[in-house]
Amino acid sequence: MNKYTNAEAVMNRLKRIEGQMRGLIRMVEEDKSCDEILIQIGSAKSALHKTGQVILEGHLHHCVLDGIREGNGEDTIKKLSSAIEQFSRIV
Repeated sequence: MNKYTNAEAVMNRLKRIEGQMRGLIRMVEEDKSCDEILIQIGSAKSALHKTGQVILEGHLHHCVLDGIREGNGEDTIKKLSSAIEQFSRIV
């Protein structure tokens, strides 16, 4: 079983973000306006944040739940805390 709720959905999100990055590179190469580029950067940032939320949710439903069920509560909570800290840096 994959540790993500839906690995295919996560991969699709990441591929769309990859496309957004290529689009941003093209926009810079084509000397598009700063406003247009900043809008697209905001969109890419939002897409990355949402992807992080999906992955964190999968972590909760699989890794954390499994760790607690297996009696590794303390270690699991430490790992969850670390994951939340990493996710909060996305902002």
